[in-house]
Amino acid sequence: MAEIQRLMVDGQLPPVSHYCHVVRAGNLVWVSGSVGARPDGTVPADAGEQMEVALANIDACLRAAGAGPEHVVKVNVYLTDINDRAKVNPPRQRYFGEHRPASTLVGVTALVLPALKVEVEVTAVVASEAGAGEPPGQIVTF
Repeated sequence: MAEIQRLMVDGQLPPVSHYCHVVRAGNLVWVSGSVGARPDGTVPADAGEQMEVALANIDACLRAAGAGPEHVVKVNVYLTDINDRAKVNPPRQRYFGEHRPASTLVGVTALVLPALKVEVEVTAVVASEAGAGEPPGQIVTF
């Protein structure tokens, strides 16, 4: 059985509940839902800007686990206003480029903070299991 690594990533908001930012088991990587809040806690008013921040947070988490946007196989996007789809697509297209993951878009009534409009979570598959060199994130065992 593959070792399960649970990572808390520097520069990310602390979890609001009992979870970690990233889990890696073998060549599979799961990134917890990331919102459009900056590390200092500020939240842009625009959904497109929130998507940019959320994707930057996702990227930091993926990289901490030894992955990148090219490894993402599934993305889930949660919007408090489904009409913001047109605002979140351009940042998403810039981030993933030619790598098009499977996708789900869900309209929700609210996210964890009232100002939030966007949450993104991803699943990635990397070429091989973590080798002798551990990913650069902080590994936490629960």
